[in-house]
Amino acid sequence: MSLDGKVALVTGASHSKGIGRAIALTLAKQGANVAVTGYSTFEGAKAVAREIAALGRKSYAVKINVEDYEDGKRGIAEVKSQLGAISILVNNAAQMGQFIPINRTDMNVWHKAVSTTLFSAMHCIKETWDDMCTQKYGRIINITSVAGVMGGFGQTSYASAKAGLIGLTKSVALEGGRYNITCNAVLVGVAKTDAPLADDVRERLEKRLVTRRLSQPQEIADAVEYLASDRSAYMTGAVMNLLGGLDLFVF
Repeated sequence: MSLDGKVALVTGASHSKGIGRAIALTLAKQGANVAVTGYSTFEGAKAVAREIAALGRKSYAVKINVEDYEDGKRGIAEVKSQLGAISILVNNAAQMGQFIPINRTDMNVWHKAVSTTLFSAMHCIKETWDDMCTQKYGRIINITSVAGVMGGFGQTSYASAKAGLIGLTKSVALEGGRYNITCNAVLVGVAKTDAPLADDVRERLEKRLVTRRLSQPQEIADAVEYLASDRSAYMTGAVMNLLGGLDLFVF
């Protein structure tokens, strides 16, 4: 298998129909031993870990408040003690926050959303970096969003954090080159997950998409699997577009 023997960490992999779960299972099917994180929905992360174990791979669910650096440091050390040094990191954890205009924004909520989405990625990168440098191998994949390139009404926290992930991706790619560490981002539009989406909103979105449908979590997972493999060794600092044409002029 293409990822046989590698240890992967996927953050935010606790939802039954989420992108994180699809990514974790796909990496496991390709041979990786996979750790998954969850916090408020930690039981879901444990369920994903059981699914991975059923595939014959080692797995571990760890409860981490990813916005807290010290808790992230503890959690990643726990993963390393169970599975070994991490060579594949997928930063998927995010908090969309509230759809609130600027004048009514609660700054505590704003900071929490940015911390969960952006700061958490840097926390995980920092805590896995030394091992990747020592191994002279690493694959870091950041899951970003259409909001990070197009903005979103009432989404200043989420859009700012997702845009920040793109800048972080490029900076990490620059530093990682000498150590055979690649860092890429996957730009996601709207995926068909268990996140609530009103029918009228979904219909309006589908009309804007060239594909006329939302993406499936598995399609995102397949892109991540490619970026985690040696087939993408020459690709770094890139933003893989999986928007379904949402960023194109459609009428």
